Amino acid sequence: MADEEKPDGPTAPPPSGGEDAKPPVKPAVPAAKPAPAAHAAPPKPPAVMVTTPWEGPLPEALKERFAADITEFSTYLGQNFLVAKPDAVIPILETLKLELDFDYLVDVTAVDYPKRTDRFDLVYILYSFARNERIRVKTMIADGYRPTTAVGVHLTANWLEREVFDMFGIQFAGHPDMRRILLPEEWQGYPLRKEHGILEQDDAWVRENLGIESGH
Repeated sequence: MADEEKPDGPTAPPPSGGEDAKPPVKPAVPAAKPAPAAHAAPPKPPAVMVTTPWEGPLPEALKERFAADITEFSTYLGQNFLVAKPDAVIPILETLKLELDFDYLVDVTAVDYPKRTDRFDLVYILYSFARNERIRVKTMIADGYRPTTAVGVHLTANWLEREVFDMFGIQFAGHPDMRRILLPEEWQGYPLRKEHGILEQDDAWVRENLGIESGH
């Protein structure tokens, strides 16, 4: 039988469909470029403490008694406070207790402003049960200044002043037991001073006594 002749010219494409048919290849689409990272917003500046004058019979009585020893009478969000010179604090506390019924020393605390000449705000919070009123007595002191203890006026100042010493390193002249109250006696530094981050608090003591790396 004679061989079949093959037609000249290009071979016809195979019919579409069937098991061997392959879908047409689509051209590759380039991947979308990632959006540029947004810049972090700068931190907001600290809120400004907007105060209003504190007026009334109580500040007037204190003005008359202490004159230039009290430099400010103000109210902030309904909280009355006065700013006094350091040496006037104890006489003011005595007057508030014995003559004006502020017989409860709620707290003694401090705030650290390391760039300021008078580095610390020292704050006494007082309450009057008879008046149902709370006020703050604030003074500004330099690092190393030893304010007079208030233990002779309020016995609760004993532990409160020890806590201020423990956290800020402020020592109170005349205090009967000026030693740490929360941290071990051999602890180095004062946690609420703005000198070291929380992970830098006495690494040696934590490592030696707890067997761990501080902050981990």
